[in-house]
Amino acid sequence: MRLRKDRKRELIQAVPLFSRCSKKELDRLVTELDEIEMPKGRALTREGEMGREFVVLVDGTAEVTKNGRRVNLLGAGDFLGEIALISGGPRTATVTTTSDSYLLILTARSFARVTKEMPSVQASVLKALSERLAADSV
Repeated sequence: MRLRKDRKRELIQAVPLFSRCSKKELDRLVTELDEIEMPKGRALTREGEMGREFVVLVDGTAEVTKNGRRVNLLGAGDFLGEIALISGGPRTATVTTTSDSYLLILTARSFARVTKEMPSVQASVLKALSERLAADSV
């Protein structure tokens, strides 16, 4: 399953962190996305480990656990790891596929390459992040 560029753009634009990006910025991000098939039962992230990638679940399902307890279920269109792109901090939960899944992956290295070439992406992301933080603090 290979996704068309416009479908990738739609998926990434639906992520709050990238909602302020222009079409040109989104298209540049799309060039850095990897498409990966992941079998059922594979850990996408592990609680406490350093985060180095952002993931969009295109197809399939995944379970989010914290301290060994399920806290959420993810499905097509859901995403995880957006803060890892900014902070590179440790993962706050473990996410494991519960079905065969198809993913879009943006690594921190790829994101850094985009923001170096196109600083406006970083400005758009930081603006969206600050709006989210301000909304959460109310």
